[in-house]
Amino acid sequence: MEGKKIAVYVTGGIAIYKVCDLVRQFVKKGAEVQVAMTQSACQFVSPLTFQILSKNKVYTDLFEETGEKDVSHIHMADWADISVVAPATANIMAKMAVGLADDFVSTSLMASSSPIVVVPAMNTNMWHNEATQTNKETLEKRGIHVVEPDKGFLAEGYEGDGRFPVNERILEEVAFFLGNYQKSGYLQNQRVLITAGGTKERLDPVRYITNDSSGKMGHSLAKAARNEGAEVTLITASHLPAPSTVKAVHVESAEEMEEAVLSQFFSTDIVIMAAAVSDYRPKLSSNQKIKKKTETMQLELIKTPDILKELGTRKANQLLIGFAAETQNVKEYALKKLQDKNLNIIVANDVSKSDAGFNVDTNEVTLYTDEGEEHFLPNTDKEKIAEKIIHFIANYAKD
Repeated sequence: MEGKKIAVYVTGGIAIYKVCDLVRQFVKKGAEVQVAMTQSACQFVSPLTFQILSKNKVYTDLFEETGEKDVSHIHMADWADISVVAPATANIMAKMAVGLADDFVSTSLMASSSPIVVVPAMNTNMWHNEATQTNKETLEKRGIHVVEPDKGFLAEGYEGDGRFPVNERILEEVAFFLGNYQKSGYLQNQRVLITAGGTKERLDPVRYITNDSSGKMGHSLAKAARNEGAEVTLITASHLPAPSTVKAVHVESAEEMEEAVLSQFFSTDIVIMAAAVSDYRPKLSSNQKIKKKTETMQLELIKTPDILKELGTRKANQLLIGFAAETQNVKEYALKKLQDKNLNIIVANDVSKSDAGFNVDTNEVTLYTDEGEEHFLPNTDKEKIAEKIIHFIANYAKD
């Protein structure tokens, strides 16, 4: 964001106190920030607060002109590289959707030709109201990016959708739309499907069989593919937040993952199966919690669908990449899986190592191809590993 000009339009919601830190973060990252506030916003936080944080005058009055040549609300619209509406109330979203301009904020937004990011925050019933959702769709059709609100504890004292997103996610999405990522566009116009996380196979409503996969590797791959210009769908069994602008499909079991993957497979160019899919599931599961009645309990397991093998038999022109998480004979097992599943590339790693594999932030992997190539990526954080894997896949696809 270094050197970028960011116009922040603040409207009247209780989440406004979080926008104070958001403005501060923009400034810390080297951006120049100008703030405009609605009269309702001024009821929550003084304009002086944003003036101190942004180091610039704060605009609140449509009819207050400070220069002889510039019309303030037009000047701010023309000045900005990107405009951020935060918190965006249902009211400002409605105004933007229908083109209503009756104060400084709405009028300046109407005059803006730069990208606009809207960060909604409101009561869950207001967010899910048909009118709000229709307005959201209208804004998105115009190319305005709407950051999905978080789910959590609301000002009203109960849980629900509509909570102001964490600032880290807003910063990431704003940076993305500014074109801040140094991407080569290796995967421009490519549709990439990625799976992540460890699936869960239910015994009853409170117990399940799973594994130690956190989903960090798959989510990092989704972010790296997105940064290279791909249209990414992430099918995930992880509770980690999906990277911004990535389409996320949340699943739990192996069967749910298989259904989601197969529904997308034939419209996809590259498939990266990074999920740790459970090999077995209970033959019987209970709708109610199983009570402890005997000293021992026998559990009969049956195989789950082999999603990767199924894709290998169905693939036409898709590039298919699998993962092999092993604790011994890593290369031997990986190469066998590469052949048996009809893969183009397999990414192998030794998950018995404390600094690689499951539930850690670092990894080291070796990539094997169906053409006999072997490429080792030494230990580093998973985001860097993901970037290198994506570059390798992109180069393989070009060849």
